[in-house]
Amino acid sequence: MSIMHIALLCSGGDAPGMNCAIRAVVRTALFNGLQVTGIKRGYAGLLKGEFHPMNLSSVGNIIQRGGTILQTSRSPEFMKPEGRIKAVEILRAQGINALIVIGGDGSFNGAKALWDEHQFPVVGIPGTIDNDISGTEYTIGFETAVETAIEAVDRIRDTAHSHARTFLVEVMGRNSSAIALKVGVCTGAENVLLPHDKVNHQKIVDDIQRGMARGKESSIIIVAEGPVAGRSYEIQKVLKEKYKLDAHVAILGHIQRGGSPMADDRFIASQMGHLAVQTIMEKNYPTVTVVKNGKVTLATLEDCTQKADYNFIEFQKLAQTLSI
Repeated sequence: MSIMHIALLCSGGDAPGMNCAIRAVVRTALFNGLQVTGIKRGYAGLLKGEFHPMNLSSVGNIIQRGGTILQTSRSPEFMKPEGRIKAVEILRAQGINALIVIGGDGSFNGAKALWDEHQFPVVGIPGTIDNDISGTEYTIGFETAVETAIEAVDRIRDTAHSHARTFLVEVMGRNSSAIALKVGVCTGAENVLLPHDKVNHQKIVDDIQRGMARGKESSIIIVAEGPVAGRSYEIQKVLKEKYKLDAHVAILGHIQRGGSPMADDRFIASQMGHLAVQTIMEKNYPTVTVVKNGKVTLATLEDCTQKADYNFIEFQKLAQTLSI
């Protein structure tokens, strides 16, 4: 059966560059004579029938916008087999032949279930600021999130220097070290605390005191948020109560998700959206558009359904060496 009508949705957390991928999907599909439908609010919207036919005007003037014009959400109902049966029935009733899913590992697991259980054609596009999907070196939104965090840390460092203070700057990264490591290296942080490492408070204090001994009056410590946001407050408490070291906390939070996407995110997302449609036309599914060796290419969906923390972990030693 020829693929003539595709749908696309965003699922999970939003990421700068998702709109660029949406734009590329819609324009590539229309260029090739395909019908394309956008689904609002992810899998939850799919189950509620929130379908919107898309044309060139639908994706006009969105390439510079953060977030996703299709909006996103998580759907407990879709996680159940009966929810996925309903989803496939709805898609087929709309005459939709294939689905493109923009999101992270959880979103891809949902897409994989559609294929495994119902052989419904699916292609994934990796979109998450954490850069933590197996099978790809890069995910849409990562570079913009890093640049946003770097700008914030640079501003905080000005205040830290002015008041001779230590700041714990918490960045996103529940299970991923990527943002923390790249931000730490690029801002000259005195320490980078990763989500899977036990905090060595004594080392933090020793490093700060070593800097003070050579005349340094302020310090920046980058903290990956870990399983629960606000981890920095516990670190702050221990430093003060046990080591008599005052440190101020700045949690960057969701500002890292928003904002106009950087050039790399726009360029890679555009390539991925274009390739996703081509892949569907060639019936090469279930697959995911990925970056390997710096090039946008394809991987199996199976290879991209896990979280992975290897993309930047190799730079942990670099961060430690440069922080002396």
